[in-house]
Amino acid sequence: METGTAQKTISLSFINDKSPITDSICKDLAASGMEILSRSESIEDGLSQLSSLNKLPKICIIDLDFYDRNVLAQLHILKTEYPSIKLIAHSDIDDEKVGKSLLDIGFSSYLLLGSDVEDFKKAIFSA
Repeated sequence: METGTAQKTISLSFINDKSPITDSICKDLAASGMEILSRSESIEDGLSQLSSLNKLPKICIIDLDFYDRNVLAQLHILKTEYPSIKLIAHSDIDDEKVGKSLLDIGFSSYLLLGSDVEDFKKAIFSA
């Protein structure tokens, strides 16, 4: 007998530079029942992977060099092409200007390096 209270699995995609920290967070989120649909190392690769998926992720966690103007321009493209995907930034940059730029693009959350899996879960569930 189904009660109708079963939780839907949250689907995620990751776009990040090679990082053991992000690898660990990705593994921990997958172990907690979240579905990882794609992982890529650049926004360009991420866009390509997203276009080939049968279903889009609810959330995309991005850990890149947000000081790079090219990255910010690419993020605009990502948000324009996939407006339904919630974006969460993860970075070691603690800069108000960068944070504001990301919020202006449409990011839901900004997590600093050192955030643990529980911080990510809170950001994911509030997105």
